[in-house]
Order: sequence, then structure tokens, then C-alpha cells
Amino acid sequence: MSNIIGGDNSFFGLDIGTTAIRLVELKGSTQPKVLHKYAFVPVDPKIAMSESKKDRQSLMDVISQLIASAKPTTRRVAVGLPANRVFTTVADVDRLSNDDMAKAIKYQADALIPTPLAESKMDWALLGDSPVDKTKQEILLSSVANNFVEARLDMLESIGLNVVAFEPDTMALARALTAPDQPGSQLIIDIGRKSTDLVVVLNGAPRLTRSIPTGVEAIIRAATQGLNVDETQAEQFVMKFGLSKEKLEGQIYQAIGSTVEILTSEIEKSIKFFQTRYAGIAIQQLIVTGGASVIPEFPLFMANKFGLNVEIGNAWRNVSFSRDRQNELMALSSQFSVAAGLAERLS
Repeated sequence: MSNIIGGDNSFFGLDIGTTAIRLVELKGSTQPKVLHKYAFVPVDPKIAMSESKKDRQSLMDVISQLIASAKPTTRRVAVGLPANRVFTTVADVDRLSNDDMAKAIKYQADALIPTPLAESKMDWALLGDSPVDKTKQEILLSSVANNFVEARLDMLESIGLNVVAFEPDTMALARALTAPDQPGSQLIIDIGRKSTDLVVVLNGAPRLTRSIPTGVEAIIRAATQGLNVDETQAEQFVMKFGLSKEKLEGQIYQAIGSTVEILTSEIEKSIKFFQTRYAGIAIQQLIVTGGASVIPEFPLFMANKFGLNVEIGNAWRNVSFSRDRQNELMALSSQFSVAAGLAERLS
């Protein structure tokens, strides 16, 4: 996927998340690029998710605070789009010239995307031969409502930033957490505060993306109710003991198990959907990040559930940095996958 709009040759990545705003700037003309700056500032989820004018101003102030603190060397920025705001699908199209292809995709998209074409920004990328019809080609198609993108654009331009691209968070995740042109198929799971983003990558390109409305907040809520404790204590228990069946006599596991099962059943549906379209192609690896990598025993639980090799996602895997920063950066890796992936976009 290229981008929803624009393109430029010098920029930093900006991840406007639910609980924090994160920034990554890379330098260099060769791969891997060198980490120049990274920074983050917390944000109230109510502000981050609100569309009210007052909260938008508050969000703008938080972003301004981050920019002033980080001092990136450019005002150009590639911005992530939350997965729950973006519609992404794969579709089969006829083999046509580039000009005819663009017209055909626009016509076909009108029947595929949930919002009217006139009210949407749309982008697509050619993936190759269709796995179900060899006479056709497969494309990855993304769309987002104009009003959401335009509101973000107005907000960022008002603080002096030049938005060179909007890109779905899931695309940035895939870029950051897999090697360029990595063979085989990988399933990426990123548990956020409110939802879980899922991406299936095949031969280096995303083939399935999904946002599941179950996140860390739902798991903590289950612990709060199951253990009859307040939310702060429940979060401490979840982040300390996670899915361990031994710690605290397995009480945390029992309290949150059903919520985790809801999440894993949705992940299983997505795996089956992928394997229906890509018959005979098994997912070879599970990459976990966000809450999926920091909730104790969750990676092991997933490995056992799906019989897959599980890897903790490394946001910096395709980025160069000095060895003495290894511990510092790895401690923050689970939080920076989207920002790093945005910064790694090709100009």
C-alpha cells in the first residue's frame, strides 16, 4: 500500500494512539535507516477518540507539546489511521492497463467499500495473481471517510505540520514487524487499549487486516468484576500475573479467561478466512506486540492455542541504532511499532 494521500522524501512517523502520541524520525538514504529521534506523550483516551471541537483542540495541544519536546528536523509527517476507521479488503480485478485498472477499481470499489465513494479517500496496491482466479489480479484496497481524514489534516496543518501521507496503522505494523520481502505468512496481533489489530502478511504484503473490539480495557474490566477489586488493582494483577495458571492459584486466569477466549475465537475466524482464500497456505508465525506481548503468559497461550511459533514483535528490527541503546529501545518496543513503521515508509 502506498498511501491514502501524498508523498514526500523527508518525514517522521506520527502515531496518534488511544493512550499516547508517538513519534519516530529516521535518517539516511540507505537501508536500514538510522534512528534519529523517538518520543511519546500520554493522552487521555476520551480526548483521543472524541470528535468534539473542544477535545480536538486538546488533542492538538498534546501533539504540539510532543513536537516541541522532540524537535524533529522536518515538519513533514506520515500519519497513522486507526484500524477501526479504515476499511481494508482484498479484491480480484481484470488484467488491464494502468489507466484502465484505475477506472475499473474505482467502479468496483463503489460496491465494496461501506461509505459512498464521493465521501471517501481510497488507495490500492497491486498484489499479484489472484489465488482463486488465475485470469485476474489481486489488489489490496483501503478506504477511509473524508471527514475523518480532513479533520486530522486540518488539525495537523494548524500546528504547522505538512502531512505527506496518511496510512492505515495495520500497514505500518506489517512494515515494522516483518523483514522486507519476508517469505511465507505471518500473523501480527497488536492488543491496544480499546481494540486488537490483526494483520496477516504473505510474502511481505498484508493480505488480511481486521480490528477486533476487544482490548486491554476489556481484559482489565473482566478482572475487576471477577476479582471484585478496583480497576487500578485489576490492571496491576493482569500486568503482573496475566494468564498464569499457577500464580495466585490461577485466579487472574479464571477471571480474564473468558474474555481472552472471545478474542482468540475472533482471531481463529480470521485465520480460517485467510486460509479459505489462500488454500494450502498455512500461517507460519505469530508476531505479538502491544498488550499481546506484555501480558504475562499471553504469547505462550497463543502458541499453544494455535500451534504456532510465537515471536515478540520488535519495532526496531528494520532500524539501525547504536548497541548501547539496545536495552532502552527494547523496553519500549511494544509501543512503537506503528510510529516506526510509518517512519520506514519509502518516499
